[in-house]
Amino acid sequence: MASPDSWMREFNDASKLADEINGMISGRSSLPPSGPETQRHMSATRRKVTILRTKLETLQSLLSKLPNKQSITGKEINRRKDMLTNLSSKADQMAIALNMSSLANKQNLLGPDKKMDDIMRRTEDLDNHGLVSFQRQIMKEQDEGLGKLEETVISTKHIALAVNEELDLHTMLLDNLDQHVDSTNSNLQVIITILLLAFLA
Repeated sequence: MASPDSWMREFNDASKLADEINGMISGRSSLPPSGPETQRHMSATRRKVTILRTKLETLQSLLSKLPNKQSITGKEINRRKDMLTNLSSKADQMAIALNMSSLANKQNLLGPDKKMDDIMRRTEDLDNHGLVSFQRQIMKEQDEGLGKLEETVISTKHIALAVNEELDLHTMLLDNLDQHVDSTNSNLQVIITILLLAFLA
């Protein structure tokens, strides 16, 4: 079970991560509007926001266990609830700034709220070591999901390039056909003119 001090350590870690994300969002203004470097920066920032949301859900689960501890008062519980609410609000604002609407609506890469409820139930009996292992498992699943998404994007890009090449080929064939038609039309006009002159002669 988690102690009040371990909860505060987890909360401080989450707060530091939120500050780091804020710095990354501010640093976006120094990057080009687009390009590989900007995309990597934004992907890393979004990933950290997802990790922050996971930490916040874990803190919420741990907080529900603290009233059973004799060393913490109800007033302190309420204070920590307010701290967690404020940090969650900041996380939502950062998600909105990054156009992560699903996270801003308290959803993450694992699915909607009903799945998060299931995750919280699974963390109820975990100690700190178990929670860290569980977080790593979630991050691994997210990495796998992002890997599959990257494969899909690359595959789509290759298809788009192939389609573009096919369109270029068709355009070239149509241009050649158009030139051939123009040439044939010119030859016909010459032949018709010669025939008319021969007929009139």
